Amino acid sequence: EAIAAEALLRINEFNSQNIANTVWAFACVGWDSHKFFITFGTAIAELLANFTDTQKSQLYIVALYVQLTWPHVDFPQSRHLESLRSAYTRAGTAPSQLQGDVSAMLEQLGWSHTEEHRTVEGFSLDMADPEMKRAIEVDGPLHYLEDASSGECVVNGSTRFKARLLRTYGWNLANVAFFEWDRKTEAERRQLLTDKLAQIGVVVRGGLLGRSDGEGPPRLSGSREKSA
Repeated sequence: EAIAAEALLRINEFNSQNIANTVWAFACVGWDSHKFFITFGTAIAELLANFTDTQKSQLYIVALYVQLTWPHVDFPQSRHLESLRSAYTRAGTAPSQLQGDVSAMLEQLGWSHTEEHRTVEGFSLDMADPEMKRAIEVDGPLHYLEDASSGECVVNGSTRFKARLLRTYGWNLANVAFFEWDRKTEAERRQLLTDKLAQIGVVVRGGLLGRSDGEGPPRLSGSREKSA
């Protein structure tokens, strides 16, 4: 709270990068004060023409968060949602070799999917069944941070935030981490993907793929979420 209060006091000293980074970071951790975002949103509205595509991409994610968490709040950037979305979707990435390998094995297991599916909101999903709103994301090293005390890989804030938003929009989502895949035998990888498919409600039995009757994905609450 002290950091948020200090940011509000110094908002007039911030440039476009400072503003974009600040509101994105607070949205990322699930900050629960809509007044904070409204105050920054008002400052952004006056400077929006000065923001780069990367900064507008950050603002787009913030606008979605505010819209989902406080649907009746008039967030200034909601009026520019389409232009912000365009900036966000322009920042495309090429599929990795790891993603291709995972996709190929998922096809072998019988799960038909679309690669690089773009959702209505503009999110890119590595592999998805759009009709059933099921998806598998492949996360390389850039999606993780190293815990200073344990040395373990921890999902970074950006990846965690994207997953939260996707689940709020009704997607069943599983993630395949690079360290889960590396140095594994083919049998171990098949089992890994069988388990990941089960997480999103797709069951593989004896090489035959079916669908479970489990409930849909959990909804995102508007409460604050601590960062990893």
